[in-house]
Amino acid sequence: MRSKALITAGAVAGLVWTCADEGAAHAQIPPIVERDPNWETVSNIGLGVGVGTVVVMPRVYYSSPDATVGWKARWHISSLAPTMSLVGITMLVDGPIKNAIKSPKLGCTKEQTLAKLPDSGCETFGGPSTHAFASWGATGAGLAIFLVDTLKYSDFNFNGGAFVGNVVLPLSASIVTSVARSQDGSGTAPESAGQVVAGALPGFAVGALLGLGYSFLQEPDCGYGNYLFCW
Repeated sequence: MRSKALITAGAVAGLVWTCADEGAAHAQIPPIVERDPNWETVSNIGLGVGVGTVVVMPRVYYSSPDATVGWKARWHISSLAPTMSLVGITMLVDGPIKNAIKSPKLGCTKEQTLAKLPDSGCETFGGPSTHAFASWGATGAGLAIFLVDTLKYSDFNFNGGAFVGNVVLPLSASIVTSVARSQDGSGTAPESAGQVVAGALPGFAVGALLGLGYSFLQEPDCGYGNYLFCW
């Protein structure tokens, strides 16, 4: 009887010790970082508007005197080339580049991010900002295409619609996206201002280079007939 009592007491003591140890372990886990879902939604909408506008915007140019003079608009299937290139580079930023830099989001630690605690608000690294990279990349591409179409193919003739579609809307969307990703210093924003800038600057440069290369290699005119869509 005495042996059984000792065994039982030992088991109870072990159980109490285990529970206390687990409680201490849980207490050491950093608290969940509260993120504002409204700012996340705003940044997603801004990203979609900026990138989508540049993708669906036609090439607008002033027709040369040897054809029917006037403004023309042409949609080119070849525009998928710079678009998919920007998407591919953005995926590299969101994966390998972020994981190599290991810049945690606001309110997170590097160790917590590597642990990928579910619903912690710290499942992924924050910088460079993927949203900023993609949105400012679209702005850079749109600006480059507008400048080439205006200066090279339209003989400096300015078109307000092309300016709004390629520059004003993407630029406005990029600003909204950037502000939404780092709206204040309370720790509820997805990323810090530095992480947003680290994504925006190279994104704009990459987008501008892609836009320049595409618009110089692909004339806005279809080159045959009077079709609206060019292959």
